[in-house]
Amino acid sequence: MNVKLMHPSTGFLALLCILGIIAAGCVPIPATVAPSDVPPSAASLTPAPAAAPAPSAAPTTAAGAHWPTEGWRTSTPEAQGMDSQKLAEMLATIKEKNMNIHSFLVIRNGYLVSESYFRGYQQDTKHDMQSAGRSFTSTLVGIAIDKGYIDGVDHQVLEFFPERTFANLDAQKEAMTLEDVLTMRSGLEWQETADTRNAQQRSPDWVQFLLDLPVVAPPGSQWSYCSGCSHILSAILHETTGMNPRDFAEQYLFKPLHISDVNWMVDPAGIPYGAGGFDLTPRDMAKLGYLFLRNGQWDGQQIVSSEWVKKATQRYAGVDEHFGYGYHWFTVTSLGGYAGYAALGTGGQIILVVPELDLVIVTTARTEESIFELIDQYVIPAVQKAQ
Repeated sequence: MNVKLMHPSTGFLALLCILGIIAAGCVPIPATVAPSDVPPSAASLTPAPAAAPAPSAAPTTAAGAHWPTEGWRTSTPEAQGMDSQKLAEMLATIKEKNMNIHSFLVIRNGYLVSESYFRGYQQDTKHDMQSAGRSFTSTLVGIAIDKGYIDGVDHQVLEFFPERTFANLDAQKEAMTLEDVLTMRSGLEWQETADTRNAQQRSPDWVQFLLDLPVVAPPGSQWSYCSGCSHILSAILHETTGMNPRDFAEQYLFKPLHISDVNWMVDPAGIPYGAGGFDLTPRDMAKLGYLFLRNGQWDGQQIVSSEWVKKATQRYAGVDEHFGYGYHWFTVTSLGGYAGYAALGTGGQIILVVPELDLVIVTTARTEESIFELIDQYVIPAVQKAQ
């Protein structure tokens, strides 16, 4: 175990997974796919409330801000208004419970104040993000809209594929919009099961498979967890930008953030898997959270518009009493009285942003235990106690 509560420069740890995804497979297609751990109540179709406001934004002034393009600055927790003893208590709890956590990072005010690695994992170890990777995919959609490749989220999905003919075509399918797919309210008859995912992966044309599915609910009306929807986004990027989404990501997202050597799983047509399928170090995962915390700004550039950040992290649909859903970001309401949003992957892959506290938390793991309970009981109180 490599644990560092930042003394003039050091770190910390913890985590959970509460909502799930699929463990994506490379081509050639694996024989089986790990089942999703989305709670049954969350995976089923549920009425979608109107969009709720995004969490309060952190100060947006870029003057004097640190940009961790080349690396994160470190600080003691106390210097950034956090109580190190409370973080140490969390570490003791994790050790006592023998939780299968691989990394836990806490970033406050742009400083890495706590960083811990376990079970042989190190700072430079890349980790499978599982479905936390789909928040990167939706960010690429936002960048494509900002650059004029896509005219907006109201664009009808089938119009992105004018040379294709799809089965089960009806007025509802024709009405499905990009926003419906981003918010997982497509209405498509997708079941978040191993059988459905395996059927997609056996298909020689994943996009055709997905958009051939019948529509069983009016698009935009009901939320249903849909890994296939994330891959539709990747296919839309391919169609509209004229670039492989991997190359588009490299030019407009990975390179500016200094994220390198990304190997992304692809479908049989070479389109990167939109629901995940690539590994990053926890420090690089944190860069996406920090980009959103700073309203899309990065080191003198507007990588993605602040308007997109605001829209992407609003609550458009209810998942359960604690979680909602935005543009491939989960919204979180129960963080010690604070609101936030998160990229979540099965087993405990988390990129959590709490704007009001200027806080980014990243975890990687293989656990079914509740990391959000640890965050609620220790990390948020560490800020409150110091204040």
